[in-house]
Amino acid sequence: MATNHHDTGYKELFSHPEFVQQLIEGFAPFEIADLMDFSTLKNHSGNYITPLFEEKFEDVVWSVEITREGVPQQVYLYILLEFQSRVDRAMPIRLMHYVACFYDHLLKNKVTTPKGGLPPVFPIVLYNGSQRWTAEQDVYEMVQPEPPAFLRVYQPHLRYYLVDEGRYTDEELGLRQTPLSGVFGVENAGHSWEALQQAVDRVVAIIQSDPNKDRTDRIITRWLKRHLQRLGAEVHLDQLNSLVEDRDMLAENLENLVKKERFEGMLAGRQEGRQEGRQEGRQEGRQEGEHMKAEQIARNLIAMGLLTDAQIATASGLSDDEVKVLRKEQKH
Repeated sequence: MATNHHDTGYKELFSHPEFVQQLIEGFAPFEIADLMDFSTLKNHSGNYITPLFEEKFEDVVWSVEITREGVPQQVYLYILLEFQSRVDRAMPIRLMHYVACFYDHLLKNKVTTPKGGLPPVFPIVLYNGSQRWTAEQDVYEMVQPEPPAFLRVYQPHLRYYLVDEGRYTDEELGLRQTPLSGVFGVENAGHSWEALQQAVDRVVAIIQSDPNKDRTDRIITRWLKRHLQRLGAEVHLDQLNSLVEDRDMLAENLENLVKKERFEGMLAGRQEGRQEGRQEGRQEGRQEGEHMKAEQIARNLIAMGLLTDAQIATASGLSDDEVKVLRKEQKH
């Protein structure tokens, strides 16, 4: 996937342990989050050139300790940032390859050895496209038709956990009062400046109640500036240094965008109305012309004095009553 401001902004967000914790606690299965000691989070992120896809992809890798039956163990959180406009149905294959490359990296850097074994990985795909995610989530599901029983054990298996931002409603995000849920809300509000204004107000309120307000404010502000730039928002981004301190300035700029949006919508409505009016006028004109032509045909046939009113109505397309009216007019 190509690197852009979107990916870079999210990669910076998830370079901070609190946002990784918010992702797992707020959007992953609770039984997984309950096992994790987030105080042990350690960043292992790095870009890997993959020989299969020949691309530099954006990923974030953290390790965290879990405890099962009193025994601590290290687990790697492999977070892939997937911000393409279309759903990639080859994702299971890609992710299987990425995880294999990551394991290869661990072996080459002597983090572990083949004899020592490979650590468990929790693969996560974070996606924010407008289409809902429809790709298979386990590479085994791509093996079609399903192989006979004696072959199934030999097929590859790797399942990833999907976080599809767009499937969360505002109400669902509101139940997760974290800066990350606020970010997701801003992402989902991209359809209008008014919705964006409301989402920004919510994330500012979340920041103000955050125990690490200043740090969170700096992180979210940097992300939001990238996001607004990507959206093409005409706001004074160079003057935006703090969502909390510069809240009034940002609110005023967003309000101007809302007013502009409404004005443009009103103009578009008027333009559409004018176009519909012209179309209706042309349609009415055509119908009126066709009716006049039918009346003239009927008058000519009446003047010939050879056909009945019913026959003239059939020939001209007028009704019997209309033909009778025309006949009376011609008698006078």
